[in-house]
Amino acid sequence: MKAEIITIGDEILLGQIVDTNSAWLGQQLFDLQIHVQQITSITDSESHILQALTAAQSRADVIICTGGLGPTKDDVTKATVAKFFNTTFVHNEEVMVHVKQIFERFNRTMPAMNYGQADVLANAEVLFNDWGTAPGMWVEHEGKVFIFLPGVPFEMKNLMTHRAIPKLKDFHSEEKLVLRYILTVGIGESHLAEMIADIEDSFPDQVHLAYLPKIGMVRLRLTVSGKDVEQLNLLADELQEQLIARIGNAVVSTEDISFEEVLIKSFVADNCTLATAESCTGGNIAHMITEVAGASEMFEGGIVSYSNQVKVSQLGVSESTLEAFGAVSEETAVEMAKGAKERLGTSYAVATTGIAGPGGGSEEKPVGTVWIAVAGKQEVQTKLFRFHGDRHINIERATAQAFLMLWNLYRQEKGD
Repeated sequence: MKAEIITIGDEILLGQIVDTNSAWLGQQLFDLQIHVQQITSITDSESHILQALTAAQSRADVIICTGGLGPTKDDVTKATVAKFFNTTFVHNEEVMVHVKQIFERFNRTMPAMNYGQADVLANAEVLFNDWGTAPGMWVEHEGKVFIFLPGVPFEMKNLMTHRAIPKLKDFHSEEKLVLRYILTVGIGESHLAEMIADIEDSFPDQVHLAYLPKIGMVRLRLTVSGKDVEQLNLLADELQEQLIARIGNAVVSTEDISFEEVLIKSFVADNCTLATAESCTGGNIAHMITEVAGASEMFEGGIVSYSNQVKVSQLGVSESTLEAFGAVSEETAVEMAKGAKERLGTSYAVATTGIAGPGGGSEEKPVGTVWIAVAGKQEVQTKLFRFHGDRHINIERATAQAFLMLWNLYRQEKGD
């Protein structure tokens, strides 16, 4: 069964908000073996909505629209959808009571425009919205299912979870998909592709391999399609094992998780702890770690030692080291890592010091110069990088390399 998602609203097209709804919907639909074929973002205008609905109906079995259901004049979705289905509106008293109660709960007078939110399509089944004023609507039309949801993420998710998904479970798709993931680090996309080219060339037509690169890592997604799920899983496992055997130590996970999650799980399993001492990355390493649930089991804390004074007072970096070698140096990075490890009492510590840009560089140490040090249980390892890019890219690259160095030292000391 095929699906299409239509997001409605100028705020998405203008970049004022990021469309997280579509990513979440895609995940939920895949769990139901309903496969998203296209995602379209359009303005809240009659012509665009009519065109998008007409096109989606020709391609998909399930069409989900988010956004444009508000009470203000710029939200024209509901009226346009009525025109598309050649239907009218009916007043839903249950919705009206609910909307009034929301305003009463906050001791506010309900504006006249909100009365219109109780008007729903005559051919629709109302998806009652316990979490907001705009109800969702379910329409079955010419053999297709249309689901209209508000664009506010928490309202959309709750409506989809509690109202739409239970109904979609009654729909079954003959074509099934199974996925396998391989997360690799320290190897570029093109080198990885060359390494496994002959394996990929031998794949049958029902198998597709996608390369999903990020700075410092590449995730492989193996998709196998067919009708017999048991056979699909056997084939997917066999092909995944072939790829892993070929790629070797660059493989860090076969789960659909981030590299940070791999590090955290591994450290927790081995009772290892981590501290960070960051200058040029400005706390980004600590941020990436603490975004992951469960990080508190292995992450003790971090020090953003942007100034030399903080490097000395909080990390114990020697003033003579700073005078002789400068803040951006191997010697300073080593003392930062050792200081963080000792002062926070951890198994490992990672330190960064460099020039992210756009200013601050010199002929000897141009913008993009970064020293990274990782202090482990037995030794400290360092590496000099000369990145080329703007400030944000340099920070991202330094963060990715810090994680890779930390992982490599951890695996080395573990004996893997």
